[in-house]
Order: sequence, then structure tokens, then C-alpha cells
Amino acid sequence: MQDNTHVSATVPDWSRERISQFWDPAPKLLRTIRRYQSARAKGGSWPRLVSRYWVLVHRFWSVIAQSELHLNTQIEGGLCLPHPNGIIVHSDAKIGPNCMLMHQVTLAGAVVLEGHVDIGAGAKLIGPLVVGKDAEIGANAVVTRDVPAGAVMGGVPARILKMKPGYQPADQDVSQASS
Repeated sequence: MQDNTHVSATVPDWSRERISQFWDPAPKLLRTIRRYQSARAKGGSWPRLVSRYWVLVHRFWSVIAQSELHLNTQIEGGLCLPHPNGIIVHSDAKIGPNCMLMHQVTLAGAVVLEGHVDIGAGAKLIGPLVVGKDAEIGANAVVTRDVPAGAVMGGVPARILKMKPGYQPADQDVSQASS
């Protein structure tokens, strides 16, 4: 279990993506995405050939991890996938630093996760929407609207269950929290 009490919402913690053993599908899947994007950014013939290699490796780890993370998805550092099975991330999604996605999470459409967002198992986020920093989405929640920073969301459709200390909901979200 990871200690999330001192996780930054702005500075990526690259140790969260470290490959710790030979058979470690989630970090290896993330490595393929990072190396593919790095090769594509360089341009030229050799990097294009290298990027094709990483496409093949990505397909392998996608099948092993049973996940669909598009190669062009913008993912900042420190993404944690403790159980990568069934995770689906749309190519238009943007994932901020130090986020955590549990198994069976779906980011459909242009979903933006700001820093240190934790999403519980089976949650569905249907964009376009923005999830503020330090927010938590409960298991099996269905989120269809923007989530303020520091909110703890749950339910179908998702609503604010509580706000973390130091955060205040936006005016429009106060009515959601009381209903």
C-alpha cells in the first residue's frame, strides 16, 4: 500500500513508475509509452524505426496488463497503476503528476486529471471534464461534470461527498454536496 499523505500535486515522483521486478506490467507499459513519445519527438529515420519497436512492445504489455493506454496520451510523471487490468484511457485524456488509477477505470473523452488525483476501482469519467488537484473519485463512481480540487466524489452520478481540509467547493458545487 502506498503512502499518499505526502504526495505532491505538482512535482512528479518518478519512483512510483519504477520497475521493481521482472514481471511488472504496469510500469513496463508506462515505459513503452514514454519511450515511444521520446522517439517520436526526436524525428528522423532512426527514431521512427525505434518508435515502431516501442509500438510492438506496447501492444505486448497492453495485452498482458489488459489495459488500453493510448501511445499519444499526455501522462506526466508518477502515474501509479497498482492493478492495471481493465484500465481504458482515451487518447485525448491528460493525466497530471502523481495520479493513481485502480483497475477497471475508464477515462472517456477529453478528461483532464490535475495533480495527485486518485481514482477508485471501476470509476468512469466521461469527458470533457476537469478533475482538480488532490481530488479522490470513489469506486464505481460515474463522473460527468468537473470536479473541484480537494473533493471526494462518489455515487452514480457522482456528487461531492466531502471536501478535504483546506479546500472549498466552487459555488455551483455546493448545491451538489447538499443534495
